[in-house]
Amino acid sequence: MPLDRTTLLTAVPNVSNGRERVALAAVGAAFERSGAAQLLAEPHSDPDHGRTVFTLAAEPGQMAAALVAGAREALERFDLGNHGGSHPNVGVVDVVPLVYLDPERRAAAIAEALATARLLATELELPIFLYGELAAGRTRAELRRGGIAELTARIQDGELDPDFGPSEVDPTKGVTLVAARPPLVAFNLELAPPATLADAKAIATEIREGGEAGLPGLRAIGLELSAHGAVAQVSMNIEDHTALRLAEVVAAVSARAEVSEAELVGLAPRAAFDGWPEQLRCRNRATLEDALGF
Repeated sequence: MPLDRTTLLTAVPNVSNGRERVALAAVGAAFERSGAAQLLAEPHSDPDHGRTVFTLAAEPGQMAAALVAGAREALERFDLGNHGGSHPNVGVVDVVPLVYLDPERRAAAIAEALATARLLATELELPIFLYGELAAGRTRAELRRGGIAELTARIQDGELDPDFGPSEVDPTKGVTLVAARPPLVAFNLELAPPATLADAKAIATEIREGGEAGLPGLRAIGLELSAHGAVAQVSMNIEDHTALRLAEVVAAVSARAEVSEAELVGLAPRAAFDGWPEQLRCRNRATLEDALGF
């Protein structure tokens, strides 16, 4: 059934596995099984990050059940204790953000996020933490600090209590972080040799919000892509593409090291590419508007 583009919500669940393609395809199929949700793009899997990003669209009131179905499949197929990859995480189903495309859909996204959190907690017995505007601005980084071992210790010590679900953490499943937010752009820049992992980390520290040359709303870490021949990468999230364009981020990184290639993770609003330096190749470049037929 075609989705009503004027009311639909999107969601971007992240699963902490980037290698097991058959199992990940089963998770994607589970998200769509009810027919209420549709995958908007091919899932983005990265073995170095140890992560797969799914992008779904559904009507308000129908997304939560689809998200729970996919999460159940992921929990049956993956064990957090066997995770391999450099991206920070605290759960098999690590984050589940509900995304509103305009302010008019914000209330619907908040309601759907809270419904999703409750269902994940009650049906899958997952400890659920809210972040972002649902949790007074608490960030994913605050909750992921030190990984699942540190988060579990903070729960056991009474420093933190899940917003939904049990306080006991199953180490094979971990916890899940849930939010409602506007579109975020997940974006990576690969550095040309001889740049190293140390260079990528230094650049990330300098340009992310709060850094010496901090860009507004930029989250950044430095990684090494062993599957690509030990390529150094600056991996980033841009919280508000209207306040910070991708082209500005490219310029900031390029001022510190040669950038060989860019990569988009998931979908981005078309406006995020305003002023893009066309000489720089961007893998997986795709927009929300194209995917939704706008």
